[in-house]
Amino acid sequence: MGLSSFFPQGPTPVTGRPYILSIGNEKGGTGKSTTAMHIAVSLLRLGKQVAIIDLDGRQRSLMRYMENRRQWVERTGQSVPQPLSFVVERSRHRSADESEGDERIRFEEALAAAWKSDFILIDTPGADTFLARLGHEAADTLVTPINDSFVDFDLMGTVDPVTFKVTRPSLYAEMVWESRKRRAMERRSPLDWVVLRNRISGVDARNKRRVGDVLQALSSRIGFRIAPGFGERVIYRELFPLGLTLMDLTDVDPGFKVSVSHVAARQEVRELMAALKLPGTVAEEPAKADDTTPERAGLKLPLFAQTS
Repeated sequence: MGLSSFFPQGPTPVTGRPYILSIGNEKGGTGKSTTAMHIAVSLLRLGKQVAIIDLDGRQRSLMRYMENRRQWVERTGQSVPQPLSFVVERSRHRSADESEGDERIRFEEALAAAWKSDFILIDTPGADTFLARLGHEAADTLVTPINDSFVDFDLMGTVDPVTFKVTRPSLYAEMVWESRKRRAMERRSPLDWVVLRNRISGVDARNKRRVGDVLQALSSRIGFRIAPGFGERVIYRELFPLGLTLMDLTDVDPGFKVSVSHVAARQEVRELMAALKLPGTVAEEPAKADDTTPERAGLKLPLFAQTS
């Protein structure tokens, strides 16, 4: 059947099919599952129907978050909104062709089961796998959380160690570029790529400014938006065993006192949701790809446009 059978050509309709967000980064520890869960619950609390698909059948971080959420409800008797949830396991076939064919079928079955939702959130593995590429290919919006460091930026682009100028894109940026080319060849809507700066220091340090500068430079060349992510707050990790998010704390008794830090972190989530500009959640429509993206340039731009 192929993914193209799920998606009509032309601009993405706000109604008629679910809007798909994929959370992707080939590096682990950047907060993909935490980001996915907070976006999902934010959408649920806006009255949206949400389905989540975990493509990392080995670690199952997002699915474990959901299991903790269901267990918390059973243990406390309190109610919180629940998304539909699916996990796609990796194929056990030894042949690469058979394995990819099997994983494509599994992924399309999960999409079909989630298709009546308003939004589908896909949590992709922290590695370059066939399932990860399928998850990127399906996205209307790709959300890439990165920690605010040059270690994490290295998967996006390489930097001259003396001038701190971006010299070329790296592996992950090239993979996203390939996903964008496939979308354009299928005449699908442009991909809205949003990079989240997570764990930003509150101190105006030199490293913080340099990371911001190189992200901005790379953004203008390969076409992604930069959005505020989550700070270095222990409370995000503390909520995982409960299966709760910061957006739940106003309506339930979590068993602990809500502090000023929780309120500040909840505002971070609200700012992220506003920056994503998802259809039906704010007055604005989703951001359109600008002229630096391959979709608007008819795939004629080089992967890494030269600038002076």
